[in-house]
Amino acid sequence: MAIKLSVQPTERILFCGSKWWGDPDMPANMEYPTIEVTEDGETYDYPLTFICQINCTDIAPFDPENKLPHEGMLYFFAAIDKWIGYDSPTTNGAGEWPKGHFLVKYAKNINFETFQSCMMVDDNDESLTEKEMEIVFSECNPDEKCIRLLGTPSSKEVAEKYPDMLNLLQLTAAENFPIEFEGELNLLMKPADLGYGNWKKTVAHL
Repeated sequence: MAIKLSVQPTERILFCGSKWWGDPDMPANMEYPTIEVTEDGETYDYPLTFICQINCTDIAPFDPENKLPHEGMLYFFAAIDKWIGYDSPTTNGAGEWPKGHFLVKYAKNINFETFQSCMMVDDNDESLTEKEMEIVFSECNPDEKCIRLLGTPSSKEVAEKYPDMLNLLQLTAAENFPIEFEGELNLLMKPADLGYGNWKKTVAHL
């Protein structure tokens, strides 16, 4: 069994809840991830795109085998600006992505008093992020072509390339999610690394 993620607009406040896009709600000591890029001879830190945060209590009913945490917050970031219609100094294509071009973060405990929204704004203090959307979770087949947690990659080729890895997040075209790549972006982990929370062992493949 896998966990399908559907997204929908909402007027509800999603602070410290499961949400797609928007700004991540993180502990004060957690830094927003960036990647070092060089353009026109200048080197600077460029922020990774915040994809979503998962309040793990929301997925507990759909994870009877306890493969994922059932408390705390999971965060997903990746250099996907190019694939959602924005100019980007990063150019990742098909295949395995280099480390640093994606990141999974985890906060074991959620504290409404100390967590803060890490807002990305331009020089005029205007938001640089897409409007946040609510995530609705449901069961799905482990190889279904959809946005989901767990299971195996929908691509047989990718599943065969990483036979000992579990699909942590699969990103693909879906309703309310305009992306410009065909196929999927898979974030994969070995079950043992997932069990120990070794998030740095994640592999990304487009």
